[in-house]
Amino acid sequence: MSSTDRRVRETFVELADTLVDDYDVLGFLDLLAHRVVELLDVDACGVVLADHHGTLNLVAASSEETRMLELSQLQNSEGPGLDAFRAGLPVTFDDLAAGGDERWPRFAPAARSAGFAAVHALPMRLREMVVGAMNMFGRAPGSLAGESLALGQALADVATIGILHERGARHHEVVAGQLQSALDSRILVEQAKGVLAERLAVSVDDAFALLRGHARSTNSKLRDVAADVVDGTITDLGNAGH
Repeated sequence: MSSTDRRVRETFVELADTLVDDYDVLGFLDLLAHRVVELLDVDACGVVLADHHGTLNLVAASSEETRMLELSQLQNSEGPGLDAFRAGLPVTFDDLAAGGDERWPRFAPAARSAGFAAVHALPMRLREMVVGAMNMFGRAPGSLAGESLALGQALADVATIGILHERGARHHEVVAGQLQSALDSRILVEQAKGVLAERLAVSVDDAFALLRGHARSTNSKLRDVAADVVDGTITDLGNAGH
């Protein structure tokens, strides 16, 4: 077994380990975004989920620039993630400089300004229910190999199953409540990132790495760590491992 195959297996085990009665949806999707970048031939990943109104919201991103691009996509109601969510089908665009502006006149220029040249979006769906989309970005033009796309879809499928996991989550009302909770948690995490970035004079990405590292090392929910940072309960994250 190659090191890549071993890492893929470990990732699926790691994701499956989060499927417990009280798993952290936000931490789960953050892990997904970072593992996608690690395992696939992409440079960034973002995850968007639909709230109880069916409106997509950003829940996880592998970097701050990705977060800003995803927010731009959602604010402009235009982009591959929205297309994948609405159609329930993969959307790929190998070179945004070649026809991207015609398809997405606002998203494509924003993506290129952020340094991305290619995008691949996968729906997060289980049968007829589509709960969101996983967006993958490349800095160089080019297609994503079939094996990589298949692995990306498998990871997206695992995430979808996690979101629709037991606890009665097959009922739409409960699913909507879970997603809304994740979106509310993301707002709290963004606040904590800002607090840490200012307090420690570090980048927003570094601040998030500190939050994530502390949550994992203490086996805590990302939301709970963020809340403790915002209210001042935790003040020593500067010494935490990433």
